[in-house]
Amino acid sequence: MADALSDRTIELVKKTVPALEAGGTAITDRMYQILFRNQQIRDLFNQSHHAGSGSQSKALTAAIIAYARNIDNLRALASRVDRINQKHVGLNILPEHYHFVAEALLGAIKEVLGDAATPEILDAWGEAYWFLADMLIAREAIIYGRLAAAPGGWNGWRDFAVESVKQESAIIRSFVLVPADGGPVMRHRPGQYLTFSLDQVPGASTLKRNYSISSRPDSHAYRITVKREAPPGLPAGLVSNWLHDHAGAGTMLQAAPPAGDFFLDDRDDSPVVLLSGGVGLTPMLSMLEAIVGSGSGRAVW
Repeated sequence: MADALSDRTIELVKKTVPALEAGGTAITDRMYQILFRNQQIRDLFNQSHHAGSGSQSKALTAAIIAYARNIDNLRALASRVDRINQKHVGLNILPEHYHFVAEALLGAIKEVLGDAATPEILDAWGEAYWFLADMLIAREAIIYGRLAAAPGGWNGWRDFAVESVKQESAIIRSFVLVPADGGPVMRHRPGQYLTFSLDQVPGASTLKRNYSISSRPDSHAYRITVKREAPPGLPAGLVSNWLHDHAGAGTMLQAAPPAGDFFLDDRDDSPVVLLSGGVGLTPMLSMLEAIVGSGSGRAVW
C-alpha cells in the first residue's frame, strides 16, 4: 500500500469532478452492468438496492464524487468510509473481490468519458482506486478480526434456525433466530442489522438482504421484524414474501455478523429521541429495549 497519492494523481482526479457531476449515475450504472456479468460477483450484492430507483448506483456516484473532491483531505470522508466498511463486512466482501470492481470502474470511466478518459486520467484513477481499496481492505481485516474474536462472534455465513414467529400486523412478522450450532451469539449494538444469504427462494439465484435487529442485545438470539413488501409498479419483494409465506419454526437461514454504523451510543446517558416511519421503527425497538433493559433511567421520547 502506498503511503500517499502522487501530486499528479491528486490534480488529475480533482479535475474530473465536473465531468463526474455532469454525468450523474452514468459511470456507476455502466460499472454495475460490467461487474454483474460475473454471476459469482453479482451474487455478492444485495440486488434489491439495484432495482427500481437504483439507490445503490446513486449512493456510489455520490461517494466517488466525494472521494474525488476530497482526495487531498481524506479525513473528511471518515464517516462515509466507515459505512462502506460495515456494508462490505455484512456482505462478506474479501480482498480478492476488489480487482473485479477496479476493472469494472475503470472500464466504465473509459466508456462513458470517451476521449476525455486519456491514458493519464485512467492511470490516475487506477492509482486512486487502489489507494482507497487498500485502506478499506486493511480496515475490514481489523473488523473481521474483532468479530471473530468477540464472544459468540464469527466471520462469513453462519447457520441460524427460526425459533419462533410472531405476526405483528397484517403485513409485518417477527422472526426469532438462534444459531444452529447451539452456541451463543455476539451482542449487537442497538440499531445494527444482519445480512442474510438465501438460496431457497424458487426461481432466484443466491439473494442477499439486510434486516435490522429489532431486539435488545443478548447472547442467545436475534429478532428481525420484516414487512411484506409489495412496492407499486414493481415485483413483490422476493425475500420478504418468501419469509412471510414459508419461514416457520425450524427454517434455516444463513446470516453474517451484526453490522452497521447507525447505533445507540450506550456510553452516553443524555436524553434520546427515537423518530421513525413505518417499518423503519425496527432499529428503534432495539434501542428502546436496550435502554429499558439497562435500567439506566435514561430519558426517552
